[in-house]
Amino acid sequence: MATRDYYEILGVGKNASDEEIKRVYRKLAMKYHPDRNPNKKEAEERFKEINEAYAVLSDKEKRKQYDTFGAEGFRQRFTQEDIFRGFDFEEILSGVFGGRGRRDFKYKRKGGFDFGDIFGGQYGYQDMGRMPQKGEDVLYELTISLEEAASGGEKRISYRKNGQVEEVSVKIPRGISAGKKLRLNGKGMEGINGGPPGDLYLQVSIQEHPIFTREGDDLVVEKEISFPEAVLGTTIDVPTLEGTKRMKVPPGTQSHTKMRLKGLGISHFQKEGRGDEYVKVIIKVPRRVSEKAKGLIQELTKEGL
Repeated sequence: MATRDYYEILGVGKNASDEEIKRVYRKLAMKYHPDRNPNKKEAEERFKEINEAYAVLSDKEKRKQYDTFGAEGFRQRFTQEDIFRGFDFEEILSGVFGGRGRRDFKYKRKGGFDFGDIFGGQYGYQDMGRMPQKGEDVLYELTISLEEAASGGEKRISYRKNGQVEEVSVKIPRGISAGKKLRLNGKGMEGINGGPPGDLYLQVSIQEHPIFTREGDDLVVEKEISFPEAVLGTTIDVPTLEGTKRMKVPPGTQSHTKMRLKGLGISHFQKEGRGDEYVKVIIKVPRRVSEKAKGLIQELTKEGL
């Protein structure tokens, strides 16, 4: 069946209106209808693609799911039966062919095109309402701390399902980043007519940390030092996810210099190793200085400092 992006199949943009999608579909359906292209396998396959794309993009909920999870994710969660459920070929094509619909075009194998082919030959479109249907998926916003994202672990969450509160344990993989989705199979809404339950999708967000900034799998922390320390060098205590580390700042260090602590960042997602931690050295300039300090600074200026 269709392997390309549905918007690409119809030749419309992702922001296309319902009316534009319908107009384009009708034009393509008329062009590639098998009864207008007898014994042309390519036209028949194109017609199936067009109908699958329109069945999804003309349905507000299916289109929302498609836009959310993308082509690959959508096809993992929706069967062909799911896609065409509620899609009325007779009504749609009656509009395409000026109200002629069933009277002028052949819907069965006897000399014409069988719309059951679109469902893999298993069902006719009139049977779709009685088919087992997969339950709806549930989307849950899962907020975790930076420490949880770095080390992984297990978290227990509560969510509403079929009017009741459900609890489930979630395994958080090490190194996960914001925007990732975790899927718990079968934890969504109950199926219809004996169909399988939907899935629970966890949309991950990470709380802002008071000390660290995450850049990919690296961590960045700012550390202030005084001007004399920058000139002469010093040793500072640096916070890490594993506790405090001592770090030497060499003489002559410039402000906003980044110094690396290798391997003290975030674990790589689903692979070995870790990122690094970078210490951004900020030279602190006092807002107020005494007259004596001003004099000393002026003397240093004369020395070229």
